Amino acid sequence: MEKITIRVFRDINGKKVELPCYMSRHAAGMDVRAAEPKEIPPGKTALVRTGLFVEVPPGYELQVRPRSGLALKHRLLIPNAPGTIDADYRGEVGIILMNGGDEPFFIEIGDRVAQLVLCRVYEARWEECDELNETGRGGGGFGHTGTK
Repeated sequence: MEKITIRVFRDINGKKVELPCYMSRHAAGMDVRAAEPKEIPPGKTALVRTGLFVEVPPGYELQVRPRSGLALKHRLLIPNAPGTIDADYRGEVGIILMNGGDEPFFIEIGDRVAQLVLCRVYEARWEECDELNETGRGGGGFGHTGTK
């Protein structure tokens, strides 16, 4: 498997934070941890600091995705999933979390709050035309496939 280097500065209030890491040999996402405690009331959204500042190589992005266990057990969601950390962003990585549950959700320093997935990106080039190629689906969408 090809390895891509992501440069990182990690600091919050003068302390180094834990680097994101893969929790199993074939995991696609690296778990990222909270660098601050946070309470998220039911139905509310909060930005959780990670203390990470990254330099993603050009041609790549880091996608921020929810952790499935938190989503299933606590309805803790990432409302803009997948979030994108672009190659030219140099601010602190923050995780937007939404509590879809009925109880407040408490995050402590070091809790795993999301996953980061490194993805290749391509720059699109638009080509204007007068008509598009036909397909069996055509213009059907929004639940169109699989219905009779």
